[in-house]
Amino acid sequence: MQQYIFKPSDKLTHESNIARFMDLHGIKGYKELINSSTSNLEWYWDAVCHDLSIEWFKMYSTENILDISDGIEWARWFTDGRCNIAYNCLDKHLKAGNGSKPALIWENEQGSKRILTYSELYSLSCRIANALSAIVGKGDVVCIYMPMVPEAIASILACSRIGAIHSVVFSGFSARALADRLNDSRAKVLITADGYYRRGKPIELKKSVDEALRMNDTVERVIVHEYSGMSFDEDRRDIMMDSILKEESSHADCLEMNSEDRLFILYTSGTTGKPKGTVHVHGGFMVFAAQQAAYLIDMKSDDILFWPADIGWITGQTWSVYGSLMMNGTSIIYDGALDYPSPDVVFRIVDDYGATILGMAPTALRAIMRSITDDMIDAYALDTLRILSCTGEVIYEDEWFWYFKRIGKARCPIINLSGGTEVGGAILSVLPIMPIKPCTVGVPVPGFDADVVDDECNPVRGSKGYLIIRKPWPAMTRGILNDPARYIEVYWSRFKGVWFHGDYASIDEDGLWYLHGRVDDVIKVAGHRLSSAELEAVLAMHEAVAESAVIGLPDELKGERIVAYVVLKPSYRKMHDLLRDELKRYVENTVGKIARLDKVLFVEDLPKTRSGKVMRRLIKAKALNMHLGDISSIENPASIEALDRAY
Repeated sequence: MQQYIFKPSDKLTHESNIARFMDLHGIKGYKELINSSTSNLEWYWDAVCHDLSIEWFKMYSTENILDISDGIEWARWFTDGRCNIAYNCLDKHLKAGNGSKPALIWENEQGSKRILTYSELYSLSCRIANALSAIVGKGDVVCIYMPMVPEAIASILACSRIGAIHSVVFSGFSARALADRLNDSRAKVLITADGYYRRGKPIELKKSVDEALRMNDTVERVIVHEYSGMSFDEDRRDIMMDSILKEESSHADCLEMNSEDRLFILYTSGTTGKPKGTVHVHGGFMVFAAQQAAYLIDMKSDDILFWPADIGWITGQTWSVYGSLMMNGTSIIYDGALDYPSPDVVFRIVDDYGATILGMAPTALRAIMRSITDDMIDAYALDTLRILSCTGEVIYEDEWFWYFKRIGKARCPIINLSGGTEVGGAILSVLPIMPIKPCTVGVPVPGFDADVVDDECNPVRGSKGYLIIRKPWPAMTRGILNDPARYIEVYWSRFKGVWFHGDYASIDEDGLWYLHGRVDDVIKVAGHRLSSAELEAVLAMHEAVAESAVIGLPDELKGERIVAYVVLKPSYRKMHDLLRDELKRYVENTVGKIARLDKVLFVEDLPKTRSGKVMRRLIKAKALNMHLGDISSIENPASIEALDRAY
């Protein structure tokens, strides 16, 4: 039985946004909050909207908060309300006299820096909105394929302002991946940059755009932000961003949108097949993103958030863009690798700007842990931090304790949370008011009727089961773009009328939740089902292991055999011959004979996406000499070649 490691102080508890909400409604504890919020969804989400002072051009009526007349799968929210999320991000704060407050703090790995106030971000987004209005109208799709620069966030807000649908594509994707998303979304305009630098190397983004457009016939105009100074070939469709910004007005009215009008399309990473275009809408996502920022990471107007997640992923859009701005907070945007030019980049930025909330992916934590020294960390005070957050994959105890003790100084809660692109944010999260055990993802986020069930959809406790959701929430994707049948098949076919999320989860004796990896990351050995994530968690407990990836390979006798690719900590690398058998015994003694590793291979690095996910699919394809498929999302492509040098 795990022990509680952290208990929130009275100050943190009483001053938190979620405690204020509970006090207002006479709710005594977080368990009562979860029960109240899921037993009456309409009451809860309406109460959230009022508590967070979300403004509507036309307030929805109480009888139209939730409409499931087409089935739970196609739930609609606040259906007669009219709003615009951009108004709640910018205009509202300017009218309140907060225009001079910093909205974005920006820096890149070359050392360039900018601070944009709410007034300046408003002006920039309005100029882009006015330029776009001459090309697109309400409901047209604008693809944003840019590095992490203020103009990218302004472009998102500009689309929202005029009713265009933004589709942000991660700037690390290949031309082929970009073309696939342009074609699927029928994008009319593409906003991009000439290029950017990553780890000091030039990435010629406009060249990828030109290649992608040779595979596309929908894009009519390309707006190019000349960011890096890299040369590129101009096309007849190209418009230079600087030239239009000089011509356009710094004011643009927010278009009144119906609550269910589309806000954005965001594609899943595509690591498990064809990318899915998730669809989010103005009203539901607006209320949901505000809730996620206010109640989970406890963001307030005086907070400075540093969550270096790309805007091509849901984390970046929910918290760093929309959530932070709706809370009238400040968000630090960093364009660069988190361990370049030195492994202390994150902590220098925290101290330089006084960040109060820090969000990290477990993979990023592991990478920094491997390369940073205690002396380097000790050079920074990190005393402005009050909240640590974590998402992206399962976090192991080694990095959890390092994050908690070395970075948070054992005084900051780790708000470990988990959800997805199709969710719009988190399903499960630690709450600022609750005691914490290592690695827990806390409890269901208020408003989520989540459970852990067996193959018959019966609740299970104390053992692993499937994560499901029984009731809708405002930011639930409105299907999969152009493929409603796939939407039903992926999320609603396993159990009728129940959202099947595809994660293994468990609930302990104290009601705390834990994740155990994806259902599709299962190795079947002699009829036994073993989770890659669980075996990796065991390996992570060994003092010599920095990180690992565990896959199953075909075996004529057992069905599959278990192979572990292991990155050793630097001080143990010369001991690999001794450690190979030791790690096999360690896993067998910890899990059981059925989990015995057939082979342990040591590698320099593991292929990961920029969002921090280890690409087991690529490792397995490499091991089987299969076609690797699209590898454009890989942050460290040299790691794929390094697999050939596994020993």
